Order: sequence, then C-alpha cells, then structure tokens
Amino acid sequence: MPRRALDRWQVLRAHVEDGVSWVDLAAHHDIPVRTLQRWHAAYQRDGLDGLTDSPRRDLGTHRLPPELQALIEGLALVKPRASVAAITRRAQSAAGEQGWKPPSYSVVRRVVEELDPAMATLAHDGPVSFRDRYELVWRRAAAHPNDIWQADHTELDVLILDAAGSPVRPWLTIVQDDHSRAVCGYHVFSDAPSAMNTGLALRQAIWHKPDPGWPMCGIPDVLYVDHGSDFTSHQLAVTALELKMRLVFSAVARPQGRGKIERFFGSINTELLPELPGFLAADQRRPTPVLTLAELSDHIGAFITSTYHQRVHPELGISPHQAWTRDGWLPRMPDSLESLDELLLTVPKTRIVHRDGIRFQGLRYLATTLAAYVGEAVTIRYDPRDITEIRVFHDNHFLCTAVDIDHEDQTLTLKDIQAARAARRRALRSGLNERIAVVAKYLPAYAPHRAAPTPQPTATGTSTRQPKLRTYLED
Repeated sequence: MPRRALDRWQVLRAHVEDGVSWVDLAAHHDIPVRTLQRWHAAYQRDGLDGLTDSPRRDLGTHRLPPELQALIEGLALVKPRASVAAITRRAQSAAGEQGWKPPSYSVVRRVVEELDPAMATLAHDGPVSFRDRYELVWRRAAAHPNDIWQADHTELDVLILDAAGSPVRPWLTIVQDDHSRAVCGYHVFSDAPSAMNTGLALRQAIWHKPDPGWPMCGIPDVLYVDHGSDFTSHQLAVTALELKMRLVFSAVARPQGRGKIERFFGSINTELLPELPGFLAADQRRPTPVLTLAELSDHIGAFITSTYHQRVHPELGISPHQAWTRDGWLPRMPDSLESLDELLLTVPKTRIVHRDGIRFQGLRYLATTLAAYVGEAVTIRYDPRDITEIRVFHDNHFLCTAVDIDHEDQTLTLKDIQAARAARRRALRSGLNERIAVVAKYLPAYAPHRAAPTPQPTATGTSTRQPKLRTYLED
C-alpha cells in the first residue's frame, strides 16, 4: 500500500474517529476543506485504495531539484506555521537567487501535503502534542467486549523440543479482550516474534473457534500493541485499515494499561508451566525437554478455556467467559476466513513461470492456466502453515491456485520443508565423514585437513539468565 494513502488516512482519522470538524482539520494541516472532503468521499467509496492517487499524465513534469524540495519542506516545518502562499513566495525568491525554475503554488502545495503529519505535529506543536495524538491514545477501561484488545509476547519459562529435536525456549503471543479479560487468541512458536506469528494469533482471535466453549471472536474497535517491529509492520497497518480496526501503539518506556496482559503471562508462568516437564525453575536451569511445540500449545489452550476463562476474576467479580457473553451481543466479523488469511498470513513472492510450472522452496506447482504465462514474472502468495498450494497473480490480477502435485493430499508447512532439508544435510554430512575417515585411515596423505568438530547445541546452549517477567504498576 502506498505511503501517501496511509499519510492521508492519518489526517482523516481525526475526523472519522474523533469527530474533529473539517474547518479545524483544514486549519491544523493547512489543507483545503474541499480536498479533505474529497479524500473522505474516496475513502468511504473505496477504502484505503481510494486514498491512492491515480496515475497522472503530467506525472514527473514538475520535478524539483532535491535542494528546492528540501527547502520547501523545511519552510513548511518552521514555527510559526506559514501558509502555502507564503511558502510559495519564499521558495520562488530562493529559486530565483539560485537559478532554479520557480515552483508554482500547486507544486508547493503538493510537497506540503506529502509531508508526514506526525512530523508536522512534532515541529509545530511539540513533543507533548505529538505523543498525545500519535502515541498516547489509550482508554483506561473498555466499555464492552471487543472494544479494546491488547496483544503482546513473552518468552516462556520452559524448554521444549523443536522439529529437529533440539531444546528451545518458546514464545507465546496473547490477544486479550480488555473489558472481559478473556483471551481471544494465542500462538506458541519457537522462533523470534514476527509479523507472521502475530498474524497467526490475530487470526485465531478474530475467527470462530472449533471449541464451542471458546466463543470469543470478532474484529475489535481498537488493537493496543507496543512498538515491536512485528506490530509496526506495514502489513499490520494495512490489515487494520481494511478491517476498520484502530491500531494504537503504547509510547516507548510508558507501558500504562499493560498490567492486565502481564498478569495473564504471570498466571501461565506460575500456574501452568511448573506442572509441565521442562520447566525452568530457579533451582533447575537444565531441565530435560519432553514436550513438542504442538503439545505445549494444547496445554496452554486447555488452561485458557478450562481454567482461566471459568474462574472468577478478582477485579470483575465474574469469570472472563461470563463477562464476554453476558449481554448476548453479535461481534463484527470479516467477510470470510479466506479474506482474513489474505490480510494476515499470505506472503508475496515474485517467481518466473517455467515450462514445468512455478518452482518455490524446492517444490513445483502446476495449473493449466499457467500455460499462457510461460516465461513471465508472476507474484505468488502462500500460507506458511501449508505450502502445498500457492495463489498466483499477474499484474495484480488473480490468475489461479497452483498445486504441488507431489504433496497435493498432504498438509506441508514451511518448517516441515526446512526440517527435511536439515535432516538431509545431516545425513549427507555423516556419509561424507565416514568416507573421509576411510581415506584418512588408508591414505592419510590424501585426506583433507579436518578442523575441530563444531560443538553440538545442548540444553545449556539456551539462555542461562533467570527469566524475568516484566511487571508494571497500574495507574
């Protein structure tokens, strides 16, 4: 999604979400009221796509020297705020002195409009206004279920076995409803927090669960997250706009309001994990891992639905399950699970269509539609949880779904592929070492020099620091 569309939305959201009048908004950003209303009409008609400019025939005819553009931007950011007309006069004067072509009013206005609204707020109104407008937008308590959700990660105090059989310390992502304290979704993973892992947690949180005892679902009005790179990703920003979900970031080093989700993490680490094999206790820093990632996920899911959701919450006086369901309301849902997956999970890649299909991750994908596109570049989108099929696009138009014919009846994850490759490399390395040993035994002069063996990872290779749960005082 073009940056300009996101910037225009940042301007419009003050009117759409907070009710700021067109006159006040125009005065604050020095943008004509008619322009703002045109943007708003386009957003109502086409969503975020409506805020993207259509290609213009005269695009590029008003190219500015980089120094002149920087000058115009600087003039727009100095205090006191100057009008576009004043900036134009000053820029034209400087251009005449430097021998540049004087910029027109429309060109100057376009440069000013393209400035980051957050930067303009910081320049003209100071850090406090910037923080209040772009960071500190947080209500203490949600008025109803799905009003505000929180999402966060924590590293768990337990060792498990990964796909290769090595000990790892897993992570947990939680999506929690602020009003009821119910857990709407979660995801357990062995690698570092990422946009994909966040997307998997949000997918479970938003869509219907197979378990009828876990009714939490829907699209929240507000999603409150921190400034981690996975939460600030372009993909999540676009997802929030498409779902009409307001994305709010906590200010750096100012975690007010996060005590609720931190207390849930504390319940996991103090109530559930000590009962499981591999728990990292203070007096046991080298436990023997037993559980797999899937088994640990099952234990956490059972704790959420059977224990945490059913017991009375001390601050609510009722259980999280009762708090979420008591008013008999209907949550706002996406159009389909497929559309939700398209926003949250699929990853785009560019590939060339070959005579034998599309090659990706060592697999070969075929579809009859591809016969007309041999030799051409296409964009594929795939779900890392199942890469036996891919969606193929050409010039941003959907072509077909291509299937890996060798695994069409299976579910194959990207991690399965990576684990299989690692196992294959280990087998080849073992066979190679056996043969080199024979050469070294009988013809040592021809044997290659063997470096010292690489130490194998063990449970002690994980972090030995005492796991510490971050806690914050509630205001």
